[in-house]
Amino acid sequence: MSKYKAVIGLEMHCEMQSNAKVFSKARNSYNDVPNDNISALDMGFPGTLPTVNKECVKKALLMSMVLNCKQPEYIYFDRKNYYYPDLPKGYQITQMHDPVGVNGHITIDVNGQDKEVLIHDIHLEEDSASLDHYGDISLIDYNRSGVPLLELVTEPCFNSAEEAVAFLEYMRRVYQYCNVSEADTKKGQIRCDVNVSIMNPEDTELGTKVEIKNVNSFQNVALAINYEIERQSALKDAGRYEEVEQETRRFDEESGTTKRMRSKVDAIDYKYFVEPNIPKYKVDPNWLEEIRKEIPVLPRERKLKYINEYGLSLYDANIIIKEKDMADYFEKCVSLGMNAKTASNWLISQISGYLSKNGLSIKDFYLTPELLNQIISELEKGIISSKQAKEIFNKSLEEEKEPKNYITKDNAQISDKDELTNLIQNILNNNPSQIEAYHNGKSNLFDYFVGQVMKETRGKANPTMVKEILKNLLG
Repeated sequence: MSKYKAVIGLEMHCEMQSNAKVFSKARNSYNDVPNDNISALDMGFPGTLPTVNKECVKKALLMSMVLNCKQPEYIYFDRKNYYYPDLPKGYQITQMHDPVGVNGHITIDVNGQDKEVLIHDIHLEEDSASLDHYGDISLIDYNRSGVPLLELVTEPCFNSAEEAVAFLEYMRRVYQYCNVSEADTKKGQIRCDVNVSIMNPEDTELGTKVEIKNVNSFQNVALAINYEIERQSALKDAGRYEEVEQETRRFDEESGTTKRMRSKVDAIDYKYFVEPNIPKYKVDPNWLEEIRKEIPVLPRERKLKYINEYGLSLYDANIIIKEKDMADYFEKCVSLGMNAKTASNWLISQISGYLSKNGLSIKDFYLTPELLNQIISELEKGIISSKQAKEIFNKSLEEEKEPKNYITKDNAQISDKDELTNLIQNILNNNPSQIEAYHNGKSNLFDYFVGQVMKETRGKANPTMVKEILKNLLG
């Protein structure tokens, strides 16, 4: 644990969901086949002109509102000029001077505590192509070139890796809930730049900022931050803090360390200027209001609803909201009349376990909420036992048939009070010595009597009713 205060800022890049790319008509979808989703514009051919994808602008403005940012009066784009093999035009179309959102804030949860995150800006831009390196050659895949990209820049308002990762995970959910992005790190749809500095707790001036570029997973973000805090703290402890340069580093996964790339003194002058091929246009306030109405219930609001209205624990609520499809499934279950706690228990234990074991998402799950309700409704009415419910659940999935096909009179639970009372009384009449021993202090014999009832009924007796009747009959 460092004795210094860490100060961290994030630049989160997220690829957006849309039918076409942001400035070309090429298909925007994840593709393992190189150079398949491309157009002449994506490859920087002469004479090609960009056209703005209105849907991407709309989603960018929606995210600006979600982050409580100020939206611009006009939409326009800038050119960021630099040369690199993955940027065929020699420049990137981005937003530098007047992005879709500035000066925002959002509240996240970090270990049960609220944390307000300050947003510097969020802007819309095009992604670059990608390079694949093979020994002494590199190949360019233009599939990613022109993919719509949202860059979210926070203020330096985080003080630990835990806070930073909590924010990234929350924003990943927000992108999914708003249908702005799949936000799948495995597909490279989220990348992050991390800025880290340290200072004495009593200081008011920030320390020297070090930037770590293109960290590709949340786990690596945490590792990179913690390593950089340790590295800078060790230099400060040794009286060598002046050796901490304002520089750009990269995270090396093999060693778990950050490596120097270049000094910020060598930073490229991008010579931004307004993109001349995309006309500036005024944002209609009525359009903004229409977009605002489309903001869905976000994960934080859903979590509070699950806790305050449905009585779920913080732990259960956090698991359910982790994926939008999971939360949607849960809410559908509740809308069908299922007890919220029962639905939560089945979702977190039985269903999640099955999905994990079989490598499935809940969208691929055979038992829709309506089919699951066939099991739960019979369970809650006492028609079947919890053991039978799980057997029917597994059988239904195994054979992909509706659960009602396995709920018959033969496996129905015995819940008739008079029938159970007579049955239990007969068992007690045949076990006088055990009753005497129970009354003399051998309380564990209660379970023996329960077992005898379940044996007699082949497990069909309602266990809750059996225990109640036994308590009354035994006194």
